[in-house]
Amino acid sequence: MKHIWHQLTRPSTKYSLLALLLIGIGLCLAGTFVVHKGFKMTSSLEFCTSCHTMQQNYEEYRQSVHFKNASGVQAVCTDCHQPKDFPGKVLRKLEAAKDLYHHFITGKIDTPEKFEDHRLEMAQKVWDRMESQNSKTCKSCHAYENMDHSKQSAKAAFEMQQAAAEQMNCIACHKGIAHELPNMAGGFQKDFQHLQQTAQSQGAAADTLYSLSEKSLYASADPQSKAEGQLLPASEVTVLERRNDMLRIRIDGWLEKSGKGRVLTEYMGKRVFKATIRDKVKATQTLLEEKTDPTTEIVWQQVTVEAWITADNMLDSLQPVWNYANTMYDATCNACHAAPDPAHFTANGWISGLNAMSAYYRLSKTEERTLLKYLQNHGKDTGGANSH
Repeated sequence: MKHIWHQLTRPSTKYSLLALLLIGIGLCLAGTFVVHKGFKMTSSLEFCTSCHTMQQNYEEYRQSVHFKNASGVQAVCTDCHQPKDFPGKVLRKLEAAKDLYHHFITGKIDTPEKFEDHRLEMAQKVWDRMESQNSKTCKSCHAYENMDHSKQSAKAAFEMQQAAAEQMNCIACHKGIAHELPNMAGGFQKDFQHLQQTAQSQGAAADTLYSLSEKSLYASADPQSKAEGQLLPASEVTVLERRNDMLRIRIDGWLEKSGKGRVLTEYMGKRVFKATIRDKVKATQTLLEEKTDPTTEIVWQQVTVEAWITADNMLDSLQPVWNYANTMYDATCNACHAAPDPAHFTANGWISGLNAMSAYYRLSKTEERTLLKYLQNHGKDTGGANSH
């Protein structure tokens, strides 16, 4: 080892210092040329779409305004997916090595069916990367300070001025601008299935449980009997007795005194629904206290009722339900625009707020009720997003 080091460090007896310097400069120039040409070649549209696994992406891109538009200015793959600065460009090239691995080794997306199965996963990685970089590839062409709002529609101008003031991430509002949006429901629906599996082991243990979905309320431990009400998702209950696969529970909540007394809410004066009760279940009602809402002068009664439910779909913690609902919120309401923070509206305000957007998302009734419950419990007047 010492001999090798000596050979490397001793002065050359064959070449002059000038010759060695020129050779070094030549090697640097050659290396720079090769790297430049390599980056240029691997950043072309033809190179990016040369793999058959990229053909679906390419066809979607060909239908977008980035490929063909009135001004004739085209943004190619690297304009969106590769930063312009050299360190960012090198890092992106290194990250792209995994694409070659999946293309040649795993065949992860080598059929249209596989591509669709992984579309959400791939899109989320790109969105996360763009968000971490504050959409700097987008802003290399679309700079807030260079926009002429007088040439935009009134709504676009309003939204863009607000976005500029907050230096918003472009991808917050412009998902699906060059490629088809994935099925956003895939992620949170898998979360729900996982929670259902978790609930199988939790429903029989804890004394305080939370509903993952709607549950029929029965007056007896017979699930074949007539339902006497319904427990809504993300609602807390106290377990009083266990009998086979049935639970006798206590539900605490608020009733509007002047109403029919069938809808239990989480809070006095707020339409955060917890359960509906009737007939024999309602007959178990016990009054705890009575209060007048100072805002509306409406009298509310805090009560407790008892009922039987099946043990399935019950969790011993509410946080996993909120995590699932938050993922659902991101997937549905953030798909087209930057969704407001849950604390933006009051609990009652979220009812109309979510209803106004119902035409733009596709959720089941259970999913919609869970999402509304999440937003209401993290609303402006229920403590905000960091209180629950």
